[in-house]
Amino acid sequence: MALTPLASAQGLRIGMRQASAMTIAPEVLLMPRVPDREQEALDAVALALLQYTPELALVEEATLLMDVSASLSAFGGRLPLCRRVRDSIHALGFSVRLGMAPTAQAAWLFAHQRGHRRRVVQLHSMKRLLDRISFRVLPAARVYASWLEELGCRTLADVRRLPRAGLRRRTDAVLIESLDRAYGEAPELFDWIVAPKTFSASLELPYRIEQAAQLLSATQRLLLQLTGWLAARQQAVAACHLSIAHERERPGRTQREPSAIHITLAEPAWEAPHLLRLFKERLERLTLPCPAIGLSLTATQLADRVAPSEQLFPEPGGTPEDYKRLLELLVARLGPDAVQLPCLHEDHRPEVANQWQRAINAKSRPREVADDSFAERPFWLLEEPLTLRMQGDHPFYGSPLRLLLGPERIETGWWDEPLVMRDYFVAQGGEGACYWIYRERDAGSARWYLHGLFA
Repeated sequence: MALTPLASAQGLRIGMRQASAMTIAPEVLLMPRVPDREQEALDAVALALLQYTPELALVEEATLLMDVSASLSAFGGRLPLCRRVRDSIHALGFSVRLGMAPTAQAAWLFAHQRGHRRRVVQLHSMKRLLDRISFRVLPAARVYASWLEELGCRTLADVRRLPRAGLRRRTDAVLIESLDRAYGEAPELFDWIVAPKTFSASLELPYRIEQAAQLLSATQRLLLQLTGWLAARQQAVAACHLSIAHERERPGRTQREPSAIHITLAEPAWEAPHLLRLFKERLERLTLPCPAIGLSLTATQLADRVAPSEQLFPEPGGTPEDYKRLLELLVARLGPDAVQLPCLHEDHRPEVANQWQRAINAKSRPREVADDSFAERPFWLLEEPLTLRMQGDHPFYGSPLRLLLGPERIETGWWDEPLVMRDYFVAQGGEGACYWIYRERDAGSARWYLHGLFA
């Protein structure tokens, strides 16, 4: 159970009857608790926070404890880390109360103390601030609140000044152990949250959404959970699937098949901003057949995370990862068939050996062929050979062409068509440009063709 600051200011207290609450504040809005939904929200926040530390525990009163002692330097210190944690939880659609201290129990108390937020890293400062906290903030002391107040106790320091043996006899060991853990005088043990072996997260939308582009914020919430899960598993995602559930068009009709967006990456990634950018491009081009009521994100293909290479001299024009991310963005924006890469196939016929394939998720990968003859092949190959006219005994293309190298004989294709019988030459025009030309060898033909241009 929780109260908003405005409800607390009007005199409402936790545990108050509904009739009493409505009498004090008739305009108050009482929301029934749904334990399953609360647990789903805690699980979503926990997954997202795993990107900051693998040591995360769920404790009493819906509180998450994070051991960030090894993460402070990685995220620039306590203040930048707190900002990132707060921003991540806000992006999930929740509010947060943060507390930081050398002990987990003290951090819990600082987070639950109303009014001031305390974030300290020094042990002596922590003890000084703990002494000022009301003992009612400590769950183990609330049971004995009336008795402690009769003894004149108001703060944790007052409780600690009581005779320890008498306090143990009149209360229980839990109260003393909680105080000792808070002040760093007793060990703290937790059952850390373990990330599941597979990732699949769902989100019920608060209202019907008719435009796919409006699903971006909800998609970001799922991607934050995916980012935390990948960090905990030390993996990267190579492909993920977003399913969009639709409402029924009319009562009694069967559920419409969900819309789907499948993202395949050229390079496995684990950062939410990059994945969100790819989904943004796809959502902006998607038309929903009917309003959406829910989302589901699944990681369908994973890979081990590879640490980035910290080179002394960065590569000009960006890293290979930057190039692959550009391909992913273009594919998401233009479609998989609009972005293609040259692919070399094992065939002596130039028009067959030089083909194109999809830039991402191609069935075959480009091959590297170690052959010295390819040094005499042009980079620019014409789609269709161009017939050359003759000027005397020389082929003509803007000027008479002079043969420099050749012939390179290609005679193949008799088993699968087209049959090729050619003699290729490297020729040079009057302006100094070089061309790749060939002469047919069938039936004594003397025709010449231009097939490629050298740079």
